Amino acid sequence: MSTIVNPQIDPDALKSRIARFKEVDAEIVRQVHRVIVGQEEVIEQVRIGLYVGGHCLITGLPGTAKTLLVRTMADVLGLLFKRIQFTPDLMPTDITGTDIIEEDPITRQRTWTFVQGPIFANVLLADEINRTPPKTQAALLESMQERSCTVRGRRYDLPAPFFVLATQNPIELEGTYPLPEAQLDRFLFNIMLDYLTAEQELAVVDLTTTTKVAKADPITTAEEMLGFQQLVRMTPIGDTVARYAIELVRATRFKDPNSPDIVKKYVNYGGSVRAAQFLVLAAKARALMKGRVHVSFEDIRELYIPILRHRILLNFHAESDKLTPDDVLRQVLQLKPAPRE
Repeated sequence: MSTIVNPQIDPDALKSRIARFKEVDAEIVRQVHRVIVGQEEVIEQVRIGLYVGGHCLITGLPGTAKTLLVRTMADVLGLLFKRIQFTPDLMPTDITGTDIIEEDPITRQRTWTFVQGPIFANVLLADEINRTPPKTQAALLESMQERSCTVRGRRYDLPAPFFVLATQNPIELEGTYPLPEAQLDRFLFNIMLDYLTAEQELAVVDLTTTTKVAKADPITTAEEMLGFQQLVRMTPIGDTVARYAIELVRATRFKDPNSPDIVKKYVNYGGSVRAAQFLVLAAKARALMKGRVHVSFEDIRELYIPILRHRILLNFHAESDKLTPDDVLRQVLQLKPAPRE
């Protein structure tokens, strides 16, 4: 028999925690913008991922500050940051770590010692994750879901909190290995980085071509981030809003009787149950970030595309008609309006 534990918190203490959450969130934005110009939507989605405890896949063209954004977020949060540059010759043990034989200089006794890999961090940047073979990509699967890794039959827990922020380049397909659907489904968001406006590019040039070095200051701790994750899960969501989230996810499955015609025509596989879980969790985080203590239909709709775009698989009809997952998902949102409040 399962047991549901609902933490009991004094109302005044809860108000204090919510106020602290808002204060830290506003300061994160201010600190990040000392280094990163523009990209408000991208920064919001990365923050949601951190508050939810989910992983983010960041897709963008070269030079769009993907790596800089991840490193800056780690600096602001005061978390341990490590980076893996994925290459075709990278091995799974290069990520997880491995056992080595060490000899005691006095007794000459040899023992196995585990040497931790770069995966033992709070924020892990998996740079150009699609440039390494599936065998090595799979080394991340257990850590992303279970927050642990297994080496030679022994299980090792990873530091908490643990976030994987992976980047990939969408235009260079030579020598790349597309991520399998099982691994894509473990990412909360597929965040798309686009070019900046002309004014924003001018601000970047002014910021980066002088002797001044832009740097963000740490403003929180790992323990506080874990507290924020608990606070997000405590945020209430109405039954009608939760049902709407599930309805939108189920609408991406062509076998569902209520799915629209565009899904039946163009989609081979729709969103998983994990998509509905992430959609609700992310909406809770967004509600708190917007100063509300309840989830609205707007939160669900705003996060629907970045959470579902990497979870639906289109068929050859969509490719022939030059449709993208975003195109299909926008149509679903139009055909499935939110109920009246």
